[in-house]
Amino acid sequence: MTPLFLYIHHGKVIFMEEKTPKYITTTLPYVNASPHMGHALEFVQADTLARYYRLMGHEVFFNTGADEHGQKVAKKADEAGVDRQSYTDKYAAEFDNLQTAFNLSWTNFIRTTNPEHKAAAQHIWKLCEENGDIYKKKYQGLYCVGCESFKVDSDLVDGKCPEHGTEPEAIEEENYFFKLSNYQDYLLEYLSNEGVVVPEFRRQEALRFVEGGLEDLSISREKSRMDWGVPVPGDDEHVMYVWFDALTNYISTLGWPEDKAGQFKKFWDDGSTLQLAGKDQIRFQSVIWQAMLKSAGIQATDRVFYHGFINSDGQKMSKSIGNVIDPYEIVDKYGTDAARYIMLRHVHPTDDSDITWEKMDEWYTANLVNGLGNLTARIMKMAETHLDAPIERPEAQGFAPEYIDALDCYNFQGAMDFVWGKVQALDEKITETEPFKLVKEDKEAAVAIIKELLHELYIIGRMLNPVLPEANVILKQAILENKKPDNLFNRLES
Repeated sequence: MTPLFLYIHHGKVIFMEEKTPKYITTTLPYVNASPHMGHALEFVQADTLARYYRLMGHEVFFNTGADEHGQKVAKKADEAGVDRQSYTDKYAAEFDNLQTAFNLSWTNFIRTTNPEHKAAAQHIWKLCEENGDIYKKKYQGLYCVGCESFKVDSDLVDGKCPEHGTEPEAIEEENYFFKLSNYQDYLLEYLSNEGVVVPEFRRQEALRFVEGGLEDLSISREKSRMDWGVPVPGDDEHVMYVWFDALTNYISTLGWPEDKAGQFKKFWDDGSTLQLAGKDQIRFQSVIWQAMLKSAGIQATDRVFYHGFINSDGQKMSKSIGNVIDPYEIVDKYGTDAARYIMLRHVHPTDDSDITWEKMDEWYTANLVNGLGNLTARIMKMAETHLDAPIERPEAQGFAPEYIDALDCYNFQGAMDFVWGKVQALDEKITETEPFKLVKEDKEAAVAIIKELLHELYIIGRMLNPVLPEANVILKQAILENKKPDNLFNRLES
């Protein structure tokens, strides 16, 4: 019998057959440095969606990993005087450790130095080549090591890469090229579909880029100049450009091309696919990758969601400026759930946001310590004192439509605002009803109010499941055991 799942949407009970499998992937960060706030943001956003979709009855494959090839990784390893694989092992571990630090529920952490991934990258190259989309020619151009890509004059500002503030190197090589120009009409058709890129203004940005005309792309490097990469099939003198190799991770993680376990068919062919990326990735994720998939005879990504950047005190985070905030330091200071809270509620889902330690202290104290934490302590203290037994577990009623609508649109901030609106409303209910005073005059009425408070707090706990998973467990367990927990969030030391 086909399993059924139930949830409530706009006041209606919805019965659905087995849900479509969901595939979610982040981009793979370069392992030439330690993780930064943008990496943590993308991982937490993806994890929230993965947890939410599981609660809604979907089977989920959540992918992330490490992008380990390319010139800037090789350069950093050489400068450090260490073996390149050892260098990437060290930094890949730092990214893998984000799973514990931020309580991330990914299915697979893929590394592009894995033999299976290398074989998949070579296979997609062969498919594109067999389709007539790869050729070889001599090329001269300006190359930005930071972006790992060639630049044209229109990409530069005052002769420098606007992203890295450096002048690109003039390089002349004989490289392999991918016929991106063959796919202009296809990409215009693909990008004309609303929803393939979120937010909408990023879709328009992608469309404008394609409408401006597409040039063929250099997709290899001469091994004599840069040898840290996946060898080009049939030509040992060349290695693939890092992004041609790395983009393939989105399907190699599913076991493509052999697909022995059927994961690729389930999650890519028959499922719903979602990629998360930073706003600077539009050309790679929604243009180049989609053209590669088309050339290889693989269906396009259903949707790419682009988030903004995190700045600090009005400036882009930079080691030279000294305003870099380490995501591990945020967890060390505030705790895992609090770090997730900051990124989901106080970082805009799609626009740039500004974060400082002072702001985070204020958010943590006002909304977690004095907000959710204090509310939980007040209600559980009254329950522990005045109830003879725990309340029964509230019946599952699904999430509120406002909460569902927000997460369905990747509006993490809106979902969090809805939850904290419920926290504030419950606080106000205590102030209005004063059950701690009423119990002296009418215990039965006071107990009834306390039970209502517990029931509503439990519903808040349910909504915390995808966003603050630790608080979700502690809060619901406290209610069902009728026992005040230790502080959900400790006060900061002065």
